[in-house]
Amino acid sequence: MLGCNSLNFLRIHSRKLLNSIPVRTYANTTGIVKPHCAIVFPGQGAQYVGMGKDLYEKFASARHVFDEANEVLGFNLKGLIFNGTQNQLTQTENTQPAILTTSVAILRVLESEYGFNIESACTFALGHSLGEYTALVATKALSLRDAIKLVRLRGESMTKTISQLKVKTAMSALIIREENLAELEDSIKEINSTLPEGELVELANINSSFQAVISGTSYAVDYASGVLQSNHLAARALDLPVSAPFHCKLMQPAADMMRASLKNIKFNNPIIDVISNVTAKPIKSSAEIPQLLEQQVTATIQWQKSIKYCKEKDINTFIVIGPARVLANLLKKQYPLDRVRPLTTVRDIQLHSEDLKVKQLNTL
Repeated sequence: MLGCNSLNFLRIHSRKLLNSIPVRTYANTTGIVKPHCAIVFPGQGAQYVGMGKDLYEKFASARHVFDEANEVLGFNLKGLIFNGTQNQLTQTENTQPAILTTSVAILRVLESEYGFNIESACTFALGHSLGEYTALVATKALSLRDAIKLVRLRGESMTKTISQLKVKTAMSALIIREENLAELEDSIKEINSTLPEGELVELANINSSFQAVISGTSYAVDYASGVLQSNHLAARALDLPVSAPFHCKLMQPAADMMRASLKNIKFNNPIIDVISNVTAKPIKSSAEIPQLLEQQVTATIQWQKSIKYCKEKDINTFIVIGPARVLANLLKKQYPLDRVRPLTTVRDIQLHSEDLKVKQLNTL
């Protein structure tokens, strides 16, 4: 049996060994050598009061982002993020621009202070739900100003939809097994067919091979949780403290409200592939972005399939940019031998700054 000192020795030297392994690269069709790296952005649930404040105080590039958000929105979002209450920040119309602004501020610091270049450093970009908007900003498919306006509207439309619902709603996280995923999806469809009129439950997120989230009316979510556990398709169910049944058909009015605004926004082709939450595949052109973002409001977030797509393309490094470490922890648990770099604070950036200076090389 190993003693504590031996275990510590193994932990330290195993970490050094893993960190010393060079990031693999490949040459794309343009002859540019790119690392097998994806950049990832979080969605709602990552927010906390004070996020990004250390960046704002230290870097002008971060200050520009927070100040621009204030200007676009016409109120002091920065003050709410740094000094507001958790209750204020958790209101979805505030949460969404707050997380996007903080995530972009971190990215701008990497770009301006550390020479990070997403086009040469990364093969794919993806964001979880709201984070998809951040991924589009990062890849120059969407301007920061337009993104801030859109996610504020997205939050407001969701709040309005919630206020008009005449039923209680809920979301629940399920602990699952990957081999049960297909049966889980079929079972939820079957459960829906037996529910009383007006009741609904749907798969909102498939976050990993071991975690999924269901969304809908409170009765239907509770009933489905019980059935899935009884049938051994879910090991455990945990009610989530959320204000809305995100990513299910109950949010269709919010999607309808987003449609016109999305059509009036100028989107560009991303400079690197952005993987869609809806299809779990790269977006083909700027023309399909509005429809995908509209569908995303009610569709299942195919996060597990999106990450699996990255892995099938030999991605072994994930740079996770934004508040909290939920996505980074999911990735570390699913792929413990991969390089996962969560960047949330100034300290994180300083710790991993050398890893992020990936230079663009041309093949001979």
